[in-house]
Amino acid sequence: MPTTIPDLISRRRGLVAVTALQAACALYFLGDILSEFPDFRTDPTHPAIELVVVLVLWIGCFWGLREIRSLLAQARRMEERMQAASGAFLDLLEDSFARWGLTPSEREVALLSIKGLSIAEIAALRETREGTVKAQSTAIYRKAGVSGRAQLVSHFVEDLMAGLELAPRPAAAGSRPDVAMQHDSP
Repeated sequence: MPTTIPDLISRRRGLVAVTALQAACALYFLGDILSEFPDFRTDPTHPAIELVVVLVLWIGCFWGLREIRSLLAQARRMEERMQAASGAFLDLLEDSFARWGLTPSEREVALLSIKGLSIAEIAALRETREGTVKAQSTAIYRKAGVSGRAQLVSHFVEDLMAGLELAPRPAAAGSRPDVAMQHDSP
């Protein structure tokens, strides 16, 4: 089962092409059967085989169309979930920024930093000096109670994942579970 929207689109295009080819073949065979209809009484085998092929092709067409419809519905559901997650993340950002008392400039720097832009890229985008961005970043980290960008991003990831029950990862062969999980403790 595809898990990404590009996979769904690619699969849908392939199904549409195959379904169209099946429909064209079915129409060709149907036309051939109709053209041989007067000879049907003398040799019914060939037209009967073609009729079975036409029926199978039409079944394939309907099945393909049904699958395409299912894929489109799945793509819509995935898009809705992505929009909901995006909205939840933006709400989380705004709540945290307000709770920390960030200025509008600090909010912008924090958002660009979370998006992964470097200090130099943020400075160029905001048309300020790198020193200004560094100072704002330091203020953001202090207000958020984190030591750097990685912890700032981690704060939001942890908040988003709070409440999700994750299945424990199986321990590697030959490893002890108590040793494998030590890195997870505070």
